[in-house]
Amino acid sequence: MSARSIPEATVGRLPVYLRALVEMAENGASTTSSEERAAAAGVNSAKVRKDLSHLGSYGTRGVGYDVAYLIHQVRRELGLTQDWPIVIVGVGNLGHALANYRGFAERGFRTAALVDAEPAKVGEVVGGLPIRPVDDLPEIVRANPGAMGVICTPASEAQKVADLLVASGVRSILNFAPVVLQAPPGVSVRKVDLAVELQILAFYEQRNAALADVKRRGRAVADLARV
Repeated sequence: MSARSIPEATVGRLPVYLRALVEMAENGASTTSSEERAAAAGVNSAKVRKDLSHLGSYGTRGVGYDVAYLIHQVRRELGLTQDWPIVIVGVGNLGHALANYRGFAERGFRTAALVDAEPAKVGEVVGGLPIRPVDDLPEIVRANPGAMGVICTPASEAQKVADLLVASGVRSILNFAPVVLQAPPGVSVRKVDLAVELQILAFYEQRNAALADVKRRGRAVADLARV
């Protein structure tokens, strides 16, 4: 990881750039422009150029950016030049889906273990891995340095699970439970709330429908005026 200070907003866009770049490489593209990257990420080209300048990549005028080298730069900056072990805690419907998801390996992550508090689930094999009891967390983390925790439990259990992960040595947590977690300094927590994302989509859907209705009314008034 470089010593350069990269804005959090830029870090948030780097995975989007990387996904688009990988798709381009798979389609045989060798170079790309900031305009193409902007279209893929939903930002303007000036922002793309500024984001990539934090990586020390400025492209070549009239040519653009070398796709393969840019993939290397972004992966290096995101820390994806190694496989990161992840531990999924809570193997319900969502936990099952994540355990069976093969895209993690393609993006630099390895599902190292599945953990659940229900004794009836322990020993069940999901995605090629046996579900282990919560008491095994310290051993699992010791065996997988740098392990990241993924919480897929009900909200009522999430904080307790987060505390157990931190006590076991985990310093990065991805939380799918609909609750805000408290974590000590030095522990990074990212929250994925599907309901919130759907509510945001509902806002835009409602607004677009209202705008479309206003346009229809405007056209109707214009048509009447021409009669």
